Amino acid sequence: MDFARTEVTGPEVTGPTEAAVRRDRRGSAARLGLMAVPVAFFAVFFAYPVAAIVARGLEVDGVWQFGRIGEVLAQSDVRHVLWFTTWQAVVSTVLTLLIALPGAYVFARFDFRGKQVLRAVVTVPFVLPTVVVGTAFLALVGRGGLLDELWGVRLDTTVWAILLAHVFFNYAVVVRTVGGLWAQLDPRQEEAARMLGASPLKAWRQVTLPALVPAVAAAALMVFLFTFTSFGVVQILGGPTFSTLEVEIYRQTSEIFDLSTAAVLTLIQFVAVGAILALHAWTVRRRETALRLVDPSVTARRPRGTGQWALLGGVLVTVVVLLLLPLAVLVERSLDAPGFGYYRALTRDDGGVFLVAPIEAIGNSLSYAVAATLIAVVIGGLASVALTRRDAGRFVRGFDALLMLPLGVSAVTVGFGFLIALDEPPLDLRSSWILVPLAQALVGVPFVVRTMLPVLRAVDVRLREAASVLGASPWRVWREVDLPMVRRALLIAAGFAFAVSLGEFGATVFIARPDNPTLPVAVARLLGRPGELNYGQAMALSTILMVVCAVALLVLERLRTDRTGEF
Repeated sequence: MDFARTEVTGPEVTGPTEAAVRRDRRGSAARLGLMAVPVAFFAVFFAYPVAAIVARGLEVDGVWQFGRIGEVLAQSDVRHVLWFTTWQAVVSTVLTLLIALPGAYVFARFDFRGKQVLRAVVTVPFVLPTVVVGTAFLALVGRGGLLDELWGVRLDTTVWAILLAHVFFNYAVVVRTVGGLWAQLDPRQEEAARMLGASPLKAWRQVTLPALVPAVAAAALMVFLFTFTSFGVVQILGGPTFSTLEVEIYRQTSEIFDLSTAAVLTLIQFVAVGAILALHAWTVRRRETALRLVDPSVTARRPRGTGQWALLGGVLVTVVVLLLLPLAVLVERSLDAPGFGYYRALTRDDGGVFLVAPIEAIGNSLSYAVAATLIAVVIGGLASVALTRRDAGRFVRGFDALLMLPLGVSAVTVGFGFLIALDEPPLDLRSSWILVPLAQALVGVPFVVRTMLPVLRAVDVRLREAASVLGASPWRVWREVDLPMVRRALLIAAGFAFAVSLGEFGATVFIARPDNPTLPVAVARLLGRPGELNYGQAMALSTILMVVCAVALLVLERLRTDRTGEF
């Protein structure tokens, strides 16, 4: 019984004390106050720009033209885009699961030298900008790439280049999500089934697989989401032949200027992403409540026998060929010119692609990413604290799902919406430098929340209640109880926000000023121009961006704890 929350009259408990009621009211008010800032941020810088561009496309003289939706869907080229978007996302998801699940098992059950370094290497592709991923595979399978030079094979005009790039990008999603749970499943349950006469395959199928299904489903849904909304990879490798919804929205908006079609495609993508995120939230809740887990340190052991060593070797070969080879080719292509010629060319302004020397994109990206990280940490931190209580109401749980929408809703729509919506006082930000960090922070906030929320929920609520009983205000409770316990998770969240902000491309390509390009925008502009020098400079800038992201990730890996989020 919680004596601090009851009033005793004689032998009977009559109910909550007045002090307890006041504490509950202060806690509820504080939680609503904390949510006010993130809600306002998402309302102004996400919902408003998206609604503005949809309204601009579907509203004519104050009348909504919903019939336009049917007209757009009746177009054969639009139906082809919808089919290809869904088809390639399904195939990419299946391929990623088939290739990455053995890696998830190896990281979950095996203990071997260099495991932590290999874990960081596996995660590097996930935090790389999609522009870098597309550029790396262009250097590997495109015209003049490694395969073209060795065997005369080119894949950049086929869908295989896109599919392989998506597997490269999402390999870590499966390894981290499924492997993280697999490592905490008690292997003695499967051993008990085998002692009762079950074969190894039957024991795994009837004991381990049902426990893994929620994690596999969650990973598959996230991979499907990322590939369904793919932009940078398809933009670079797909050329004029292949187009996803995101690429088509960009084309309709920036090249054809058909806002009506772009608005319809945005609504379709929004509905699809909302359904995916709702299904993902359901699978995550199943995983959190249906399993009894153990310490992962007691489940991993050194490989035994030829089969297990062969499995470990196969995973290592996969990592080298699928993940490291494209990045190595990218670095090699950036060094093709003698005397670091492509890197030295970055310091010169050719007066064509840029108004400034391309090298200035590095400083621009770093400064934007720092500002975006600060915004994301503040907004995501406040949202995480507000969402900490598991008994939160439906509104709070709905807001939790809302925070994930920027990961799936068209970044192109958000970027162009910024230009349309934020063009009048008091929010005339079109000429302000803060526009880029605001767009990047929208993508960083979900990573901050997903990293900090599990740690905050793991804090013993009795510590907070004890501090409140002693008269501490909600702010002092957070400062003296929660903050010391989540400081490391906060640093990890900031690192992820920095990495994803550094590589944001879809929205930034619209709002980055010509005299202040970011690294991903600079790479895309260089690739869009013919000539060996432009191609080499794109490789050099991509290598620089890759190194910065990799360093940030290695720092995160040293800070990582088993109680932080999956990434």
